[in-house]
Amino acid sequence: MRYTTQRLAAVAGYSVQQVRDLERIGVIPPARRQPNGYREFADIHVIALRAYRQLAIAVGPVLARATMRGLRSAEHGEAMARIIALHVELARDHDNTTAALHALDGILTESAHEAAPVSGDVMSIGELSDALGVHSSTLRFWEHEGLIAPLRDAPRAARRYPPDAVRDVRIVAALRAGGYRIPDVRRVMTSLRLLGDPADARVALRGRLQSIAARSAALLRAGTDLVDMVDSGARATE
Repeated sequence: MRYTTQRLAAVAGYSVQQVRDLERIGVIPPARRQPNGYREFADIHVIALRAYRQLAIAVGPVLARATMRGLRSAEHGEAMARIIALHVELARDHDNTTAALHALDGILTESAHEAAPVSGDVMSIGELSDALGVHSSTLRFWEHEGLIAPLRDAPRAARRYPPDAVRDVRIVAALRAGGYRIPDVRRVMTSLRLLGDPADARVALRGRLQSIAARSAALLRAGTDLVDMVDSGARATE
């Protein structure tokens, strides 16, 4: 079938301007120009627009645009490898988040059964760094970003981490391992301090798992269209 810009936009669920913009930046193949200068699109453009919509849900619009452009110029085998890599990255995100959730569950279980802290029950930054396998510089960065708050008697005094601060560090480490960015971790830790309930971090990680599942489903929906798009490009060069 052949489509005008307006017809393609209606069929694919985009605005006319969006279709023009996506063609201009190379997300969809160039349209054929009729003698009067009007664009003429084909079924491959419907496929590409459909694939881009789901791909943007799966990996975000920036990476989706770069991927669509890259697939059009890549050799067939390389293009397939790029599609597989997107699935691998989402699977890695899922594994990291699951591991972080398990770690957090362990932290909450320990907190519920550990003895009440006693006076002087603190760790130095070096001790905490060694215990958790986190660089001291990372702990200082997290402190600078407002994620953790060790005790300091003076601005230049040594940092001391009582049990509550150690718990916070472990939760931050779990969230970071689960793929949460600093602003997201800050929101969780702020809520944690306001509510006094570490379960908020658990809810955040479970929400991330749900998001990854939705993104994975979108990537699967995009998959057939991406392969059709790549195969069409391969046939066009034969």
